[in-house]
Order: sequence, then structure tokens, then C-alpha cells
Amino acid sequence: MARCRACPARSTSGHASQSNEPPPNTPLRSNRVNINVYVNVNKNTPKAAGAARPFHPTNPEPRMSKISEAHLPALPFPAAAIQAPDGSLWRNWQIQPADGPNGKDRKGVALAAFDTGAKPFSQGDKSTDQATVLALAKEIDQLQNLLYADGRFKLLLILQGTDTSGKDGTVRGLFSQTSPLGVHTVGWKAPTETERDHDYLWRIHQKVPGAGEIMVFNRSHYEDVLVPVVNGWITPEQTRQRLAHINDFERLLAETGTVILKCMLHISKDEQRLRLQERVDDETKHWKFSLGDLAVRKQWSEYQRAYENLLEATSTPWAPWTVVPADSKTQRNLMIATLVRDTLKNLGLRFPPADPALAGLKVT
Repeated sequence: MARCRACPARSTSGHASQSNEPPPNTPLRSNRVNINVYVNVNKNTPKAAGAARPFHPTNPEPRMSKISEAHLPALPFPAAAIQAPDGSLWRNWQIQPADGPNGKDRKGVALAAFDTGAKPFSQGDKSTDQATVLALAKEIDQLQNLLYADGRFKLLLILQGTDTSGKDGTVRGLFSQTSPLGVHTVGWKAPTETERDHDYLWRIHQKVPGAGEIMVFNRSHYEDVLVPVVNGWITPEQTRQRLAHINDFERLLAETGTVILKCMLHISKDEQRLRLQERVDDETKHWKFSLGDLAVRKQWSEYQRAYENLLEATSTPWAPWTVVPADSKTQRNLMIATLVRDTLKNLGLRFPPADPALAGLKVT
């Protein structure tokens, strides 16, 4: 969570708190850049009458208009890399774009319809599932090497979710076997003075992956259509503008070779209670907990509705959302690791042809 340049400094508690971040000495295989998500509004500015108001499930939502099929982009990578085919395990968990094959009759997104305790990719035994995650992590390492050698595409994995949903654990589980040269992670937090001098997407663009790279966003630009909406700091029209900005931004990335995977880590309110209590009871996890986490927890229903709205508005043909049941940490890692592996395999990656000058060359 953060602010515009004119906003007063905010505490580290709240929805974009530091409670999910590992301590400075925690070793991660990926390169970590700690930058805070911010809200580009001044919460102390008096509200215009009838303008912004606290987000509530009964309030009418700003909706995005459907994207004309005539204006769908021609992606430089196979659509199969990001779109769940009919009959696949993914289909029930991917938010079908409004202009997708079955998206036109979509009646909105209801998170309550997604079972947080489901284990669609599990083989039934936790130890077996954990072994599968490790095998997938090794396979992702090989595919990342091929992604880099191929050089045509980039992969951006966006992890969104409430406090304790497991974003950090997902990064550790998926990329424990990969080289830090090709996989990087950004944990979005407080902006620098320079970042506050620009629009809210400027700093995001600085961290998108380069050719052959995998970039993981731990939280993302979606914080800017969550925190300010729930707290009534922006109007419905400003919310619509931001959703449109994000869709256009992600379309730009997709059309220039960035494969975008967006995962909403979905846990139950009771599971969050258990995980927060564990942080309170375990002194080795006190650093993860802030009293501000409890204040945000009281807004659970409002955040769920805000998530439903952004999932509906920003699940596009070029960057669809996948809802990941995350009450089980092993299932969460298994599902996302499978998604990343399958996406990379479906890109048709290949090693570049050898230089003809190498034919018959003998090294002496």
C-alpha cells in the first residue's frame, strides 16, 4: 500500500503490509527487489459529496465494457500458453475473458463459488504432491534455460492475495531450483521519491521481464484497484480509468512478447485467522505480524468484493486470471508450478540454430 507524493507517510500495517516479507537475511534463490505498492491518492483530501465512498458488497460496482472482438490482439505467442482449453483441469479455475469462447454470458465473478480447500491437482498424498512440486521446480529450471536461449518471449507471473495467502511461499516453492540469473522477484512496497514523481504504472514498467527472463510480482499494480477502492479514496470513475489503464498496459506487454500469468491466491477467512494466530504465537514469526493486519481483516468482505470486481474487469484474452485454492500450501504450489510448466511448454520454445561456421570445427 502506498501513496502519492502529496500523501502523508503511512504505517507499514494494512493490506500491503510488510507482514508477508521474509527478514533481510532470509536466503532466496531469486533476486529480490523490495518496493512497496502505493495508493496514488491523498486519503486526507476531503471527499466530494457523492464521489468516493467506502467499498461495500451492496454498493454498485464500476463495470468495464466488453472488448470488441474486432480489436482483439494478435499475440506473438500461442494462445494455448495462457488460455485453459475446454475439459482441462484449468478451465474451472480460470476466469474466462468477457470476449473469450464462453465469456460473453458470464454473470460476474463470485469468489464464494471457488472452494478454497479444493485440491484439483493433488494425487491424494501430501508427500507425493511435495515430490511432484520439486520435480516441477527442476523442470521449470530447464525450461527457463530454454526460454532464455530462445529469446523471443518473457514471462511475468503475478501473485495477488490477502495477507497470509502464501505469496512468499509460492516463490520459494516454485523457484527453489532455478538460477537467479534468469528468475527475479519484486515485492512491491513503499515507493521512492522518484517513483512518486510519476504515474502509478511507471515503476511497474521498470520491472517487467526482459527477453528470456521470468519475473515474479509479489503483489502488483492491482493493489491500486484494491486498497483505494475499499477505503473509498477514489471514485467509481477513477476506478474504471485504472482498470482500463491496466488492461491497456498488459495488452502492450503481451503484444510485445510478455506472457502474463495472473494468480489470485484464494484462502478462507478462517484459514487466514489460523495463520495470523500462528504468527502471534510463534516468536520466530512475530516479524511477519502487524496490528494493522487485524484492521484490514475487518474489511474482509469489502476486499473480497473488490477482488471480484477486478477479476471480472481485467481477465482478458491476453492476460486471464486464475483463481488458486490456497488453504493447502502444497496444493497451491503444485497448481501454480503446473501452470508455469505447462505455459512454458506450450510456447514452442527452441534453441537457436547453430552458427554455420561451427560445422566441422575442431577445438585445438
